Amino acid sequence: MVIRSGPWSAAEITDYLDSATIPIRLASQGTYPLVQSLWFLHDHGALWCATQAESVLVRRLRASDHCGFEVSADSPPYRGVRGTGHAIVIPEAASTVLPRLIDRYLGHESTTLADWLMSRLDREVAIRIDRLAVATWDYSARM
Repeated sequence: MVIRSGPWSAAEITDYLDSATIPIRLASQGTYPLVQSLWFLHDHGALWCATQAESVLVRRLRASDHCGFEVSADSPPYRGVRGTGHAIVIPEAASTVLPRLIDRYLGHESTTLADWLMSRLDREVAIRIDRLAVATWDYSARM
């Protein structure tokens, strides 16, 4: 990870990404801007998401692996991480990534949503975003 600017160290960025259970906003390239919110997890310096294999996002990332992202809450204190990276679509990793995302965002108990998401696993792919270049901001002291 390359830190471009901001007040946080690499350890603080890692702590934030490991603890934040808000969706990542992921931007892909195309003839028009596309920003999508996805569940994510941070693992060994990469960001991981899962989505449907036939989605517009996956088609765009296969055409160009460059992407932008932001992880920040919509309410005070305003702070977060944004940056760029390179996305790799990895179909075979969906069976590992999707259950981890469900546990992270919904907990370990079986829910209707969790069951529905897992019922679509054969159509899911994992997205790994690496070669991160990030900027951070933290207005906690002002709020």
